[in-house]
Amino acid sequence: MLRILFLCHGNICRSPMAEFVMRELVREAGLSDEIEIDSAAISREEIGNDMYPPARKKLAQMHIPFEKRAARQVTAREMREYDYIYLMDASNRTLLRRLVGDPAGRAQPLLPDRDIADPWYTGDFDETYADVLEGCTARLREIVRDRGL
Repeated sequence: MLRILFLCHGNICRSPMAEFVMRELVREAGLSDEIEIDSAAISREEIGNDMYPPARKKLAQMHIPFEKRAARQVTAREMREYDYIYLMDASNRTLLRRLVGDPAGRAQPLLPDRDIADPWYTGDFDETYADVLEGCTARLREIVRDRGL
């Protein structure tokens, strides 16, 4: 089983949006039995909280299935166990290295050319969703190509 982990600051907006978008893309590609997807936070600020209501609203608007969840913090073990780890912005990389390290540089930005703006601050869930969809679509295409799925 191939494993993908999405990381953002609090695990209540961007990373769970990416988790559920990627799950839907994987389902549509017929790969649900081959790819496991999860998300986590870099910080402890939102531990235990469900996805932020406007993020849930945006996913529902786009017909992306999601479920109740609880924000959690990434562990050093997960950094070793996941095949692909995607960050939402450059500050996530800095905080991740302080928290659990990433000596092999395994965590990569979801979008290689820009950060995914944090809608907690921007309030723009449309832009965040569009960026998450773009990143997940491109990354799934890479994974399928590279793994021969």
